[in-house]
Formats: sequence, structure tokens, C-alpha cells
Amino acid sequence: MGETISEASSSESKLKNQEDSFYLYIHPQELHFPLELKKNISCSLQLWNKSDNYLAFKVKTTIPEKYCVRPNIGVLLPTSISDITVTMQALEEAPPDMQLKDKFILQSIVARPGSTTKDITSDMFNKDSGYEVKESKFRAVCVAPPPNYPPSPVQASGSSDQISVYLRSLLVRGPSKFQAKPNISELIAEREFLKELYKRHQEELERNVVIEKNKKLEPKN
Repeated sequence: MGETISEASSSESKLKNQEDSFYLYIHPQELHFPLELKKNISCSLQLWNKSDNYLAFKVKTTIPEKYCVRPNIGVLLPTSISDITVTMQALEEAPPDMQLKDKFILQSIVARPGSTTKDITSDMFNKDSGYEVKESKFRAVCVAPPPNYPPSPVQASGSSDQISVYLRSLLVRGPSKFQAKPNISELIAEREFLKELYKRHQEELERNVVIEKNKKLEPKN
């Protein structure tokens, strides 16, 4: 479950380009849960480490018994994109006016090069830990699903072509229309993230094509 919201700059944490090391982008800025009563609902959160450092992170929430965050603690490799799945436990009834007051905080620190999740502890994110802790806040939003609500191509087990079309549509459409009054820097950051995500997806598709071609060329016994 998520951890409740309530870690000295040592030689180990003073890494090169420390002031630029928290180049971390979170997408989306709000978690939208299409309301379905008596059913667990999951949303995906993407973290983009735009720095050349290893970043450790921890996710905390105001109501840990209501949400399951996986992983809720971990390591982001340099210039990598990772997914976090947030699952809201089944609701028996709709919240008043469809409003959720639930909030999340993502804490991040610079980790030592080569760090893995097993090297990261919750104590590292405490104020007296000696690490410089950065925090990013986001919240949960409950939305009513439209009739015959289709699953997202990214969450569904669709083909790579479907995912490619979905990402391309995001690039054309731009940032989520649900985001409340985004400023110019937020719009630019989200578009940049989507471009990077689409680029990496295309590279993965090309690698898969090469692998399939090589398999066909392999001699059969």
C-alpha cells in the first residue's frame, strides 16, 4: 500500500551536476480514475529521469489504505522512463459530487551510481537523512466513464501498432485537456515527454523487427 504523507549532503550524495540532477518529469499531473463501483481501478503514472544520475523515489499518499502503489519505492536509471501503477480500491458508492480529496507526493533523491531498489530505504527520504529531498505533488481525480468506455490502448493488450497510433494521437492532440490551467512550461514539458516516449517506442519496434528478421534467417534443424 502507499505510505502515509506525515530523507547532509554527504560525499556520497554530492554527485556531479547535483543542481541539475532532479530533472524528473511526471506524467500525468493528475490521476484520472473512471468510476466503476465495486471494482478496483488502476491508473498508470510515468516517471522520466532526464538526468545522467541515478534517482531514487518514494510515493506517499494521504489515504494508504485506499490505494496500492506498485512500486512505491525504487530507482530510476539515467535518462530512463519507468511506470508506476496506482490502484484505487473498490468503492461501494460514488464520492460526493464525484470529488476526491486524495493527494500523493513523489519524493526523489540522487542515488549512488549503480544503485538498485534493494539499496533504497524509506529513511533516505527523511529530512535528517543527509540527502537533498525533492517533492512533487499530484492528486487523484474521479471521472465518470462515457457510455461503452473503451480501454486505453496503452493499458489494453493491443498490438504495437495500436500503441503507436495512440502515442501519435497524443502528440498531435497535445497535453491532456483535463489538466487544470497548465502554464506554458508544463505544456512544453508534457509535449517533450510524449515525443521522447514515442521515440523510444519506435526504437523498440525497430529492434523487434530486426529480431524477427534474424529469426527467419536462422537455419532450421
